[in-house]
Amino acid sequence: MIVRWGLDALPEACAEAGVSKGLLVASSRWDSLDLPLAPAARWSEVPSDRIGDAGTAALGGDGVLALGGGSAIDLGKAISAATGLPLVSIPTTYSGAEWTSYYGVRDTERRMRGGGGGAHPTAIVYAPELTLDLPAETTVGTAMNALAHCAEALYAQGHNPAADDDALAGAALISTWLPRVVAAPTDLHARTELLRGAAHGGAALAGSMLALAHAMAQAVGGAYGLPHGTLNGIVLAPALRFNAAIVPDAVRRFGEAITAPEDPATRVEELAALAGPTRLRELGVPESDLPALAAAAAERGGNHANPRPATAVEIEQLLRSVF
Repeated sequence: MIVRWGLDALPEACAEAGVSKGLLVASSRWDSLDLPLAPAARWSEVPSDRIGDAGTAALGGDGVLALGGGSAIDLGKAISAATGLPLVSIPTTYSGAEWTSYYGVRDTERRMRGGGGGAHPTAIVYAPELTLDLPAETTVGTAMNALAHCAEALYAQGHNPAADDDALAGAALISTWLPRVVAAPTDLHARTELLRGAAHGGAALAGSMLALAHAMAQAVGGAYGLPHGTLNGIVLAPALRFNAAIVPDAVRRFGEAITAPEDPATRVEELAALAGPTRLRELGVPESDLPALAAAAAERGGNHANPRPATAVEIEQLLRSVF
């Protein structure tokens, strides 16, 4: 993966990726942003399930540029997979989606409409200055998603020493810098270090797999169009408590990285509580739906990659613990 820092590095990264005239995927929020590389065309419907139309808009170009959070980058990945074009991502949140070739497709109401793999992520340009006005709730939610990547990379089936190193580095940075960013949102240094943590989390994710927390977050978020990061912040703690009995050493290593070796789940809850909802009921999830959501989560790949897959009954208990 080609990784560069600073928006001014976009032309260099694109040149290395072989992109000279790409389709820019970015919501209208970024219309006034002066990019140092002019796109050949723009697609501003983010999120979108019109992958065919978006792919047509990319024809005639030689790449895809995705600017924004996880929804924009997932859409860019879907277009990349459909067209075979290389993808250059400019993430403006801490989601980590820029590191992987798989993606989810959401409609304009943010409800899950499918997904897949086969994208061609080739380069990433991290521009911390684009995160300075990120609201606290989005900051915390997407950073908690990155923290979940770090935790799960340590024990998901497919974990390995290289991904472990990224996971531990990312967890330490996120735990240290997220509270500072919430306290001083326009501190560019703090934002940069938090983004470095998220980048390590993305690299850890790319080198390993997802596990139980993501399976729960995806099942709930996909059903109601809820923020993926916020949900990871809610469900990571119960997933850690579940896995502590199965892979205690891995959970302890994660706890040491976030300076809470004896009780990492409580530290995760403290970080998630810095901004945004911390209970499923606060997001409008009906209690009567928990059994069906648990059954859906049990079938997801993340659960199957957990050190021991949880049963639907066990997942329902975990969801109830944060309802």
